[in-house]
Amino acid sequence: MISEAQFQKELDLIIINGIREDIGPGDYSSLACIPKEAKGKAKLLVKDKGVIAGVEFAKMIFKAVDENLKVETFINDGAKVNFGDIVFHVSGSSQSILKAERLVLNSMQRMSAIATKTNHFAQLLEGTKTKVLDTRKTTPGFRACEKWAVKIGGGENHRFALYDMIMLKDNHNDFAGGISKAIQKTQTFLTKNKLDLKIIVEARTLNEIKEILQNEGVFRILIDNFNFEDTKTAVALIGNKCQTESSGNINENTIRSYADCGVDYISSGALTHSVYNMDLSLKAF
Repeated sequence: MISEAQFQKELDLIIINGIREDIGPGDYSSLACIPKEAKGKAKLLVKDKGVIAGVEFAKMIFKAVDENLKVETFINDGAKVNFGDIVFHVSGSSQSILKAERLVLNSMQRMSAIATKTNHFAQLLEGTKTKVLDTRKTTPGFRACEKWAVKIGGGENHRFALYDMIMLKDNHNDFAGGISKAIQKTQTFLTKNKLDLKIIVEARTLNEIKEILQNEGVFRILIDNFNFEDTKTAVALIGNKCQTESSGNINENTIRSYADCGVDYISSGALTHSVYNMDLSLKAF
C-alpha cells in the first residue's frame, strides 16, 4: 500500500483540481451579490440514512478554500445517520462557504454512499474471518477519497494503483506465456529493480491454482469467478501456503456463501462503481 504521505498528496490533488474545476477565475454568483466582508453560517443536513463519510475531507476543503473558516463537528466519519441529522456547522466568510459548498457536497455524498454499501457488506460477513476489499474500479481522479470511504465503512483497501502491488491477472499470464512464466519473470523483475512488492496471481481453474502453488513467493491467490464448491476445493488446496481472495460477480446475495468457503478476502468493485449518492445539503441559517 502507499504511504500516508503519498495518500495525503493524492487528497491534496483532488482538492486542488476540484477547486480549479468548480471555481475557475471566480465564483461570480457570490461575488456579484454578497459583500466580501459578509459573515455567515451553514449546516450540513442529512436527507437520507446510512453511514456518513467525508467529514474530515470536508474540513480539508474548507481549509484549502479559506483557512479562517471554522467547522464545529457533531457527527464523525463512520457514524450511522438518519434524515434530519446535522453533521457539522461551518462559519466564516459567506463567499468562502459558497465557494466550498459544491466540492464538499459532491465529495461527501459519494463517500457516504460508498461507506454505507461497504458497511452493509461488512455486516454480512460478521462471524466469519473474511474481510471485504475494494478494487481499482474507482472514479477517475477521486480514488483516494473512495478508498478512504471503504475503510470508513469497515472494509479494507486492496492495492491503490498499478505501482504498489503486483497483480498477475489472466491477460498478464496469457501474454507472458503462462502462469509460471509470468511469476518467474515478475520475481526476476522485482529483484533486478530492487522492488519489495507483494505478488497476487489470478486463477481461473483449479488446475491453475495447482500450477501457482508450484511457484514460490506468491502472497495471495485470486480465486476468480469460481462457484461455491470449487472455491471450497481451492481453499483446501491452498491451505496456509498463501492468502486467498474471491472475486467476480459477488453481490450481497452471494457474499456470505463465499465467505463460508473459508477465503481470507472478498474483493468487490461494486463498493465503488455501483452506489447511489447519499442526499446531503449545506444550508445557511
